[in-house]
Amino acid sequence: MNGAESLVNSLLKSGVTTCFSNPGTSEMHFVAALDRIPGMHCVLGLFEGVVTGAADGYARMAGTPAATLLHCGPGLANGLANLHNARRAATPVVNIVGDQATYHRPLDPPLTADTEGFARGVSGWVRTSTDARFVGADAAAAVQASMIAPGQVATLILPSDTSWDEGGVVAEALPRLPAPSAAPGQIEEAATVLRRGGTGVVLLLGGVALHEEGLALAHRISVATGCRVVAQGSNARLARGQGRLPVERVPYVVDAAVKFMEGTAQLILAGSRKPVTFFAYPNTVQSSVPRGAGIHVLARPEQDSVGALARLADALGCPKVAPPDNGERPHAASGALTPESVAATLAALMPEHAVIADESISFGRGFFANTKAAAPHDWLNVTGGAIGGGIPMATGAALGAPGRRVINLQADGSAMYTVQALWTQAREQLDIVTVILSNRKYQILLGELSQVGANPGRTALDMMDIGNPDIDWPRLAESLGVEAARTASAEGFADLLGHALRRSGPFLIELLI
Repeated sequence: MNGAESLVNSLLKSGVTTCFSNPGTSEMHFVAALDRIPGMHCVLGLFEGVVTGAADGYARMAGTPAATLLHCGPGLANGLANLHNARRAATPVVNIVGDQATYHRPLDPPLTADTEGFARGVSGWVRTSTDARFVGADAAAAVQASMIAPGQVATLILPSDTSWDEGGVVAEALPRLPAPSAAPGQIEEAATVLRRGGTGVVLLLGGVALHEEGLALAHRISVATGCRVVAQGSNARLARGQGRLPVERVPYVVDAAVKFMEGTAQLILAGSRKPVTFFAYPNTVQSSVPRGAGIHVLARPEQDSVGALARLADALGCPKVAPPDNGERPHAASGALTPESVAATLAALMPEHAVIADESISFGRGFFANTKAAAPHDWLNVTGGAIGGGIPMATGAALGAPGRRVINLQADGSAMYTVQALWTQAREQLDIVTVILSNRKYQILLGELSQVGANPGRTALDMMDIGNPDIDWPRLAESLGVEAARTASAEGFADLLGHALRRSGPFLIELLI
């Protein structure tokens, strides 16, 4: 058995059954092993950013990591942006990168790079296999490392000779390490703050605290104590819709965020961090939390935040409560395409247990509040601010949650970063509806120009314009194997979304907004 064969067998033993790949020459023995050994679903991406973004989306829904397969340092470099997003989402990813043979690397052939250096910026664990005998054990260790709470990217670098050399040994799965519990003092401190009551107590949720069980516990605590429950601005996965607590998120825009957090006297963090602004601006605050507010940590992101919420509810004697009433499900809208009309139609038509992959950027800021009464669903954000995560994330989510419909709310500018993912959706026949929000500009950057007090002229405005020439999204999607259509009205969106949800396979809708 060679090293590559021990790698595949060890990954399978550890429960990794999906590999998103864009291989190159150095990985051919790994590719051959994937061909010979049954059990691994190999998904081809035409760009490494698709591969890494899909691995992120997959693990968010499956709860277990996928593997990637990237070609040497430059291939890893192409995938770094979405590994950055995965790191910010605390997503477990087993990131496998080929490399030069150990004895060839000192000759400095063209693809030689600081692969470990590239990996360290996005990985919580990095290791280079140095001998075929150790590859299987290294793979098992990578899987275990990726699952260390709250989740992280574990990068295993595989020199080609460690793949082709004989002597590989299959490693058994290593135990999953449980998330550490919050200390009793953390629970008691939060309970003391909540017992005092009064206005201005805010419980800020992040990570798995935003899954269904965590939200139900937070709802009990809120009903019993009167505290306000909110969520971080961008989240890996948030349970929403009928029967789930409709938490609002800290806004992106600084002034809106400050207003949102106004009046906070005591902030309790459950799997979250103190909010900071996305960027610094001249003469502007760096956090939306009022100065002087008390900060209390119920559970750090790497701790068991759901368990901490349960212990807090018990300490407070919170009774069981009925699920929240999120109001009536809206009807599909008519008239112009606005954030509100798109959200109403989405809420009206999305099926139960849909997955929303959100990279809607500026136009989509009105979507969240207006979809709280939809059927139960999960909402995924691009968490790290590196654009180009949406289409790959949707692709991976569909593979990680088979049987659930995925709807990708996608800004047009960021879609062009990883548009190749549509081809993978067509190849895998995934049930994904991609909604392109086509304003043909980098609208968010126009807002940023205003934020810094710039008075943009023609040169600056031209750099925000992607409508010269216009991108023809239906033709582009169809060239990649995805059926598509365009509309400029809310009625047209309702018709196309209904059509897309009744059929199987991927479909793209361009909204001219």
